[in-house]
Amino acid sequence: MRILQVHNAYRQYGGEDSVVAMERAALVAAGHTVELFGRTNDVDKLRSAGRLLLAPWNPFSAKEVAEKIAAFQPDVAHIHNTWFGVTPSAVAELHKHGIPTVMTTHNYRLVCANALLYRNHATCVDCVGTGPWAGIRHRCYRDSVVASAAAAATISWNRRRRTWAEGIDRFLVSTEFAKDVFLRGGIPAEKIEIMPLFVADPGPRRSPPSASRTVMFAGRIDRAKGLDTLLAAWEKASPDLELLILGDGPLRAELETVAPPGVRFAGWKDRSEVGETMLAARTLVFPSDAYEMFALTMVEGMAAQMSIIAGDVGPRREVLGSDDGALPPAGDVDAWARSLLRAEDDDWVDEVAAMARSRYEEIYSPQVGVPRLVAQYQAVIGHRGRRVDGPQAV
Repeated sequence: MRILQVHNAYRQYGGEDSVVAMERAALVAAGHTVELFGRTNDVDKLRSAGRLLLAPWNPFSAKEVAEKIAAFQPDVAHIHNTWFGVTPSAVAELHKHGIPTVMTTHNYRLVCANALLYRNHATCVDCVGTGPWAGIRHRCYRDSVVASAAAAATISWNRRRRTWAEGIDRFLVSTEFAKDVFLRGGIPAEKIEIMPLFVADPGPRRSPPSASRTVMFAGRIDRAKGLDTLLAAWEKASPDLELLILGDGPLRAELETVAPPGVRFAGWKDRSEVGETMLAARTLVFPSDAYEMFALTMVEGMAAQMSIIAGDVGPRREVLGSDDGALPPAGDVDAWARSLLRAEDDDWVDEVAAMARSRYEEIYSPQVGVPRLVAQYQAVIGHRGRRVDGPQAV
């Protein structure tokens, strides 16, 4: 099968970029041919502003997609991100050439100007099912009226034009929670399929989670990640453990000055270093106040056989699959303190970690995820009446 990935990379490499690379490697290993059509948004502010004005529809990007189609002749296209250099014009170009197309929704950008359903330190669904124009008033994207207007115009214009509804054969969403959001946002129900993402297997641990005294957080250090709640709960609980914070962001300096004893900020680490730390740590904490789309870091922790404590908001409970004291309400300091004290219990830690690893193997491993993804490709190709030779599944 010849698969064309379409992805606008982020300025700072993140979870979506990792998923694209991981899927490409897994599909190639399974015998498929995969090529990437991609762009990276400009760092230069002037060029970036120019491209942002074309965010609703970039004819130059469409021309490049047409050239890629002619050169590669894909059997199927898989769109990951079009914001904001690739633009939805790529969707229309694929549709014009009759290429069966699926789209993974890594965030809520089809219904929300900032793609997060989060503003003013709280979840927000004001624009879901109505329209994105409140996002301009609230300056939801980059705290800018102009940038927010570009994001809102992209959503509104392409919704009216039916770019996504007609150009995408199947939307792949990772959870029931996300499916409900997109249904309310107007995506046709018959085009939505729930397909959890998969993550690479980091390999076996050298020792059980209870052998470690390290509780770890990995992610961007900003308001949405709930670190203020985590630090307050850590101070209240004072567990006989170390809290290791991996990552960087606008709140790091502020939080370092108020961090209680037992907390260590280690800065940004690449994904391989994060993975190695997970395999040697006891518990992963995921205190985010935002809905998130899938919480990829949490699933990576499950793969590394970690006990996990996550804020109970959005799809978190659905992804984790159980509670057992590991899902305190987001923002509830007292509940978080109680959960952190549970992380001192060696038996609890090992039991919850084993359950997490089993769920990873059943749902989120490449052995399960790759055939599931290929089946989605086959379905849309068959719907278009095409036939593909070569490896069909693994």
